[in-house]
Amino acid sequence: MTTSANGTGYSEFTVPGSPSVMVACDLDRTIIYSANSMALQCSDSSAPALVVAEVYEGVPLSFMTRAAWDVLERLVREAIFVPVTTRTVQQFRRVNIPGRDKGFAVTTNGAVLLHDGVQDPEWTDLIQDSVQANCAPLHEVQDYVLGATKPSAILRGRVAEDIFVYCIVNRDELSADYLEDASGWCQERGWTISLQGRKLYFVPSPVTKEAALAEIRRRHPVDMLVAAGDSRLDAGILQLADLAIRPAHGELNNSTFHLPNLRVTSSSGIVAGEEILQFAASRIPVWREAVVS
Repeated sequence: MTTSANGTGYSEFTVPGSPSVMVACDLDRTIIYSANSMALQCSDSSAPALVVAEVYEGVPLSFMTRAAWDVLERLVREAIFVPVTTRTVQQFRRVNIPGRDKGFAVTTNGAVLLHDGVQDPEWTDLIQDSVQANCAPLHEVQDYVLGATKPSAILRGRVAEDIFVYCIVNRDELSADYLEDASGWCQERGWTISLQGRKLYFVPSPVTKEAALAEIRRRHPVDMLVAAGDSRLDAGILQLADLAIRPAHGELNNSTFHLPNLRVTSSSGIVAGEEILQFAASRIPVWREAVVS
């Protein structure tokens, strides 16, 4: 018998005509990690091998474990892999991972759909029309967040692609009262807020990752949707999925977010990203056939 690459004595391949699987993954703090968010809980000598997943101005910025990278390469070959991120298109294109420009990707928290790296104008127009009809204008929210009454805990802010506002904050100084007041103010105007690490997002309600992902599944029906994410902005894609997984860290973990179809990783930090991708890969139907030499 010929021994395969996995050492089992069997070759593995996806069953022709087997159920199709779509894997939708948030990026930051789900499958890619900055140096500050890795949260490695091991000695330096036993740390996992890492691969650079993002470079900014010549400096490595985000990473995956080598094992996670290898699993992602398999997912791109054997499933439909969809990156789903709050990053702008420009920020997303800095992320150099397998499958980045293959098939669909969701950026700008769902305001932009990319197909093979090209923006879908039909989806952009649909989102813009919905925001204009249902939400307070961007400049009103920008003035509220970054104007004269801006709390000192908000260090700086930026408008992302004329869609939403995000701020870098001092978490230690950002009060619960401010977050509660801001949430109520936004809700009355058709906006939502989400705090992720040191970033505070103000996003129009129609701009969601789940709406964009549902559109992709409508255009490309699959038998199973697997989704992963760590923040409140990812909750919708986890609810949309047939199977979901989140890391044991982040905004959803802090609120003990749970669903009947949801698994929580046993690890946290960058190692959880590896566990998430392995979970997704385990959903791909495989037929093992003995190979006789």
